[in-house]
Amino acid sequence: MSLKKKIITGITISSTSALVIHIINKFIYYSASLDNLLDNPSGAYYDWKFGKIYYKKMGKGYPLLLIHDLNTYSSGHEWNKVLKKLSMTNTVYRIDLLGCGRSDKPNLTYTNYLYAQLISDFIKRVIGQKTNVIATGESGAFAISACNNDDSIIKKIILINPPDIKEVSKIPNKRSKVSANLISLPIIGTFLYNILTRKTNIENLFKELYFSKYNIAEDELVQTYYEAAHMGTGSPRYLLASLNSHYTTVNLKHCLKSLTNSIYLIMGKDKDKNDEIADSYQSIMPSIESETIDRTKQLPQLERPDEFMKKIEIFLEDEF
Repeated sequence: MSLKKKIITGITISSTSALVIHIINKFIYYSASLDNLLDNPSGAYYDWKFGKIYYKKMGKGYPLLLIHDLNTYSSGHEWNKVLKKLSMTNTVYRIDLLGCGRSDKPNLTYTNYLYAQLISDFIKRVIGQKTNVIATGESGAFAISACNNDDSIIKKIILINPPDIKEVSKIPNKRSKVSANLISLPIIGTFLYNILTRKTNIENLFKELYFSKYNIAEDELVQTYYEAAHMGTGSPRYLLASLNSHYTTVNLKHCLKSLTNSIYLIMGKDKDKNDEIADSYQSIMPSIESETIDRTKQLPQLERPDEFMKKIEIFLEDEF
């Protein structure tokens, strides 16, 4: 075979492979959202400078902002089992962060500063007054950073299983940047993203990290998370690239030292290193209070919502 024919054959094979992968990607995104589990016409959008931010406002009383954990499959759905009770005594704002759920998912680098800025702008432009915040996982670092930048926007902070201070301070390196560049590729990157966020992987997360006791009744919850990972304007793979590259990290120790807010930790009893993490926060800021919820891991508000509400009510009793 001549060199010219080899080149033509190579181009043809490459083009065909790319087309097949593109079709597979399109089918995965289409099939993931067929159930429309996150379809909620009662919500609204905040037209932020980097994209539209979905949120839902409910109830009456002192404002309370709910911020879900930061993953490409996370969304405000995380609060569904406690939303009604919280809205009985508070004006609740449940938000989907940029790059997540029903919010836009633009092609940009997602950083701690970006999310801290989003929280600050949302409180000032949408809520319009000082608010209490409940945040899960790494998103707690964004709430702390926002408060550190402007102490006039947040009153009390409740952190649900906040991130390990050492882990959240990691910085990008050459290896992580290569991973980010690969995931950011148009066709191959989307294909890799779909592999990493397939439904079985999300189910394993619930079984191993999110819930202390997972059962078949939670299948719809897994499907909802799967749908959240494959919907919206833009692509969630850019957020995944930023997470893998540690662009969302921050010097949390520095931020905590400057705060005067009331901070309350809610830890899952069965989550690894829960006591160690709580102690690390309290060693920096001794005024921080901490409680654990038995038989829970990362998401006690979904796993044991009634017990979760009992803890919340104690800390926010003067706002009820």
